[in-house]
Amino acid sequence: MKNKQLIECVPNFSEGRDMNIIKQITNEIELVEGVRLIDVDPGHATNRTVVTMVGTPNEVCEAAFRAVKKAAELIDMSKHKGAHPRFGATDVCPLIPVANITMDETVEYARKLAKRIGEELGIGIFCYEFAAFEEKRRNLANCRSGEYEALPKRLKDPAWKPDFGPAVFNPKSGVTAVGARNFLVAYNINLNTTSTRRANAVAFDIREKGRPQRVGNPLTGKKALDEKGNEIWIPGSLKACKAIGWFIDEFGIAQISINLTDITVTPLHIAFEETNKKAQERGLRVTGSELVGVVPLKAMLDAGRYFLHKQNRSTGIADSEIIKIAVKSMGLDELYPFDPKKKIIEYILEDDNQKKLIDMTLAGFIRETASESPAPGGGSISAAMGAMGVSLATMVANLSAHKAGWDERWEEYSNWADKGKVYMDQLLKLVDEDTNAFNKIMDALGLPKGSDEEKSARKKAIQDATLYAIEIPYRVMELSLQSMEVMKAMAEIGNPNSVSDAGVGALAARSAVMGAYLNVKINAQGLENKEKVALYISNGEGIVKKAQQTEEEIMGIVNSKITL
Repeated sequence: MKNKQLIECVPNFSEGRDMNIIKQITNEIELVEGVRLIDVDPGHATNRTVVTMVGTPNEVCEAAFRAVKKAAELIDMSKHKGAHPRFGATDVCPLIPVANITMDETVEYARKLAKRIGEELGIGIFCYEFAAFEEKRRNLANCRSGEYEALPKRLKDPAWKPDFGPAVFNPKSGVTAVGARNFLVAYNINLNTTSTRRANAVAFDIREKGRPQRVGNPLTGKKALDEKGNEIWIPGSLKACKAIGWFIDEFGIAQISINLTDITVTPLHIAFEETNKKAQERGLRVTGSELVGVVPLKAMLDAGRYFLHKQNRSTGIADSEIIKIAVKSMGLDELYPFDPKKKIIEYILEDDNQKKLIDMTLAGFIRETASESPAPGGGSISAAMGAMGVSLATMVANLSAHKAGWDERWEEYSNWADKGKVYMDQLLKLVDEDTNAFNKIMDALGLPKGSDEEKSARKKAIQDATLYAIEIPYRVMELSLQSMEVMKAMAEIGNPNSVSDAGVGALAARSAVMGAYLNVKINAQGLENKEKVALYISNGEGIVKKAQQTEEEIMGIVNSKITL
């Protein structure tokens, strides 16, 4: 799931009281494979439900379309009353990039979704935020000005013609705003006070909007005005940050409630650090924090690495350990346990029922390999050897990073450990992917072959699966060879007490290359495209030769440092 493109979608539906209607809408989302329904938050006073879903882009867009369609069938805006601004049965439908996807790509998906809703459902669509076609429509408040009641007149104004769909008032469904925006993190920071006023003072110190400038006494003086009579504001220290102080009865403490509207501008850990600084300046202390809702994996890893860097510690360690550092550093477990599987989007989306080789015990993996099943086989073992080889080199880098007397070089070794971890994580993924490639071939062989059309489809499927079964071990070869740069560096400059580990890593990487090449060759026998076969074989032989040469160089360095 780590390498998949992921987006979040947070549609707001204009129904917060009838759970039967809400459930029918969310059922549509849950029917789409590749999408996980994260949260459903109905509000009685607002008569509005905020739904959160996450998944791969095409699938999320499909789920969003189905939900919008169902909402249009079930919700009658002509009868809607609620405390929150609204102008449609589906009021807003923003897409948010989460992992491995840019904002520009997310905008494309948002506009494609907007076009489909407008054309197929006959609902007027305004594109807002990053998906807006013109500046005045970036701000949702501008698009929604006057709300539902203003639509009959507004839709006749050429300046407010919908971006997609008809410019005709639809009394039942209204209109919908479809947009693309940055990920919003709701984050509360705990203080050692019960004073809401003091918490607010810190909130005003950090929030982008800041506080009004006052004449004379900064607390009680009159608000300062400019020459036009407008209030003058002193901006806070954090961009893309909204904040307010409040008291939480349940825990008996004051908190600063923060909305980080763009964590690429102000990340989680920077918000924590700046709040801590401003609290101390006012004689307060931050005791911990609380993450409301979910967060992308990257935000937690960035935070963990930040605090490790402050300690001059290597960051080339397991993601789970980096996350632990983030949790402890920001006190995210002060009020209740922090469960990464329930808080981190990528982990929420993992399929716990899917059996993975890399999640087995070592003994279990070996026994599974030894069984009469043909997979896992040599390809998976080669990937595992490659991962184990570079894990040894990564270990040497981590040991070197905190070797006594080498403190000034910690970052150099941390960089090598990070590099090794990247190779290791990719090779671990290929342990399972090689078995998946074998299963693709078996599935293709099992396709029907009665009619000419079926035979043609079966043949294509077999060839596609065969090519994939070549590409996976070939990728193992490439990564294992590339990873040997870490073994060589650690043999040359790493902790001399661990030089043998760098040597064993090189031997494992060399064997991974040679083992994976055997899989490339045996699978290439079934590929009809002989030009591709020749290319893989020629390139493969070059990789093998280079791996053997590099292994000899590394072993020469290792043996020169082991004296008897």
